[in-house]
Amino acid sequence: MSLSHIVLSSGRSVELTEVRMSSTYAWMLEGYPCKPVNDMKLRGLRSQAEQAYPGTPCHLVPPRPEYPDRSTDAARPFGPVEVLPPVTCIGLLRSTAVAPGLDPVLHRSALAVAWFQSTLDVPSGEDAEPALRELHWDELARDYEL
Repeated sequence: MSLSHIVLSSGRSVELTEVRMSSTYAWMLEGYPCKPVNDMKLRGLRSQAEQAYPGTPCHLVPPRPEYPDRSTDAARPFGPVEVLPPVTCIGLLRSTAVAPGLDPVLHRSALAVAWFQSTLDVPSGEDAEPALRELHWDELARDYEL
């Protein structure tokens, strides 16, 4: 059973069967969001996805950072304030097989995806984050036998 269906911009419908959400900066006790911190967060999120779904290809959807206050950035030791969307997500997506010759009853495709979003809403339909809907499923996902 799926949590939701997402319609990719290619027209392919994928099922979101699992999702893990957390706060992007909940672990941050000191400092400020900046590129070095965010790069560490991106590596960690991808690693979490790989560990959560071993054997399944993983993809990190690059987030779009915001730069809220450029006027004070010159005095900051690690560069400008760079804020990522507040919610990190790791999910397992499934769809029909990618290879055209495979039996659709016996084969499906899967992809583990890590992404950022603005709300706690489970992505659904065409209302999912635009970057998530831009997945190149046929290049990233892997077929498996049921």
